[in-house]
Amino acid sequence: HLLKLKTNKMKLLFRILITSILVLVIAHFMSGVHVANFATALIVAVVLGLLNIFIKPILVILTLPVTLLTLGLFLLVINAIMILLCTKIVGGFEVDTFWTALLFSIILSVLQSIVLSVTGGDK
Repeated sequence: HLLKLKTNKMKLLFRILITSILVLVIAHFMSGVHVANFATALIVAVVLGLLNIFIKPILVILTLPVTLLTLGLFLLVINAIMILLCTKIVGGFEVDTFWTALLFSIILSVLQSIVLSVTGGDK
């Protein structure tokens, strides 16, 4: 049981590290996204994780009719809102517009899926 707990902690740390690196890489190539340094990217990864655990489910429930009407596409808007909320919480992380946040969240999600499936970090 203790070994499983350590494995879960390692998986979580690995995911945070991967997300941090991806945030930095995306910010480097995408205009409108600004990350001060790697420490800021680490904080962004942790805050995004916490927002997705605690705030996102509430927003999903509150916007369920709109999400159903748009066949789930409104979830992209919720993801962009999570990014914008993160910019308000984390100093040194800025996203210029809603549309930039939307594109950033899509790219981040796709790259996370790819990297974690290739590295086995999604298991």
